[in-house]
Amino acid sequence: SLRCLNFTASRSLAYNIHVNGVLHCRVRYSQLLGLHEQIKKEYGSNVVPAFPPKKIFTLTPAEVEQRREQLEKYMQAVRQDPLLGASEMFNSFLRKAQQETQQIPTEEVALDICLSNGQKVTVNILTSDQTEDVLDAVATKLDLPDDLVGYFSLFLVREGVDGGLTFVRKLQEFELPYVSITSLRSSEFHILLRKSYWDMAYDGDVMDNRVGLNLLYAQTVSDIERGWILVNKDQHRQLKSLQEKGSKKEFIHLGQTLKYYGYIKFDPCITDFPEKGCQVIVSAGNNELNFHVKLPNEQMKEGSFKVTRMRCWRVTSSVSGADSSKCEVKLELAFEYLMSKDRLQWVTITSQQAIMMSICLQSMVDELMVKKSGGSIKKMLRKRHNGSIHRSDSQQAVKSPPLLDSPDPNREQIVKLSTKLSSVSLRGISASNSANDISGNDFHGNYAFEGIGDDDL
Repeated sequence: SLRCLNFTASRSLAYNIHVNGVLHCRVRYSQLLGLHEQIKKEYGSNVVPAFPPKKIFTLTPAEVEQRREQLEKYMQAVRQDPLLGASEMFNSFLRKAQQETQQIPTEEVALDICLSNGQKVTVNILTSDQTEDVLDAVATKLDLPDDLVGYFSLFLVREGVDGGLTFVRKLQEFELPYVSITSLRSSEFHILLRKSYWDMAYDGDVMDNRVGLNLLYAQTVSDIERGWILVNKDQHRQLKSLQEKGSKKEFIHLGQTLKYYGYIKFDPCITDFPEKGCQVIVSAGNNELNFHVKLPNEQMKEGSFKVTRMRCWRVTSSVSGADSSKCEVKLELAFEYLMSKDRLQWVTITSQQAIMMSICLQSMVDELMVKKSGGSIKKMLRKRHNGSIHRSDSQQAVKSPPLLDSPDPNREQIVKLSTKLSSVSLRGISASNSANDISGNDFHGNYAFEGIGDDDL
């Protein structure tokens, strides 16, 4: 959850940027202004949104809050722009700020990357290496071909004492994996290599390569052992026989026929469907969110929500707590779903993994849009890995409902939310504010900001 910081009144205001509630970096107004000037110089004044002006005198509490809102809108506008939001200038600014905030010097280090079977691959990298650099280093160590690297991603996961695995987030281009994992200061967290596509039709590309086959096989075995993939006794017997023979391809092919193959399973959480306050286990895969719901009468129900019937979704955060040092943040994923021909209904999931769920939905939409347009998923994954995929490549998915036309043509179109930093929330906390003064606000990506002073004098 987001951590609300306590502080005394100061002439120096900084903004703490959190990723899934963990401090990513701390930036000052002057740094954000410097970024703005760089962007303006590179892309022209007509492209860049308006930036909050400097003030001559000390800001009042009301002006501090006004600036927070203005900076929030500015960062939202930059990230939502297909050119600016995907630019190396913007992402490198966030990476540099992360390294400076965590005070980790640039040096050579050894970083462990976990595979699905529990093995670890140790790569020698620089602390300043970004996600793509680390993924490349892992691929080189494993001898995974360049054209298959984009089929995999690095995920930040937390391993429970019972061996359970919680997916915290997919590591993004705006962060440094070594810094991200080190700043958590907990042995529970690991970086995991896992496939990053959803359509099992692309398994064939991966299985044609020896290393790719081994990685996919290890993931399938792991998902079965964790109970993420459902297996009956007869299927279990067949799988064991194939495993003993070393028939990895046949093992995967059988796995593909099983329920929940390729799904990511989330921790138990709460939903308002079909009734408010129901316990639910959500899984993402096969272009859907699957619900295992426990009703108030203890009855269990299962159902699925197809991404093609989702009109839009959003992630929201709200803060509660008696004081700013003990505040808690509640994350919710809400999506508007076409229940029947003319009936749309909002469904809400309250979960600390809400952002990860949103990322899964967005990547499913990206794949579907590429497929629908006749494009190549292989090219999309290569572009994504090479850092050249821009918002414009999936612009239809960003600016309109994924694949669903509104049942009411007169209804105002709702902007579809995207994965990364399509929206940023800045939380300003002054000496006169408590956690209760901070209202919940929508954010449609991985970041939240909070303010802790002002430095623009």
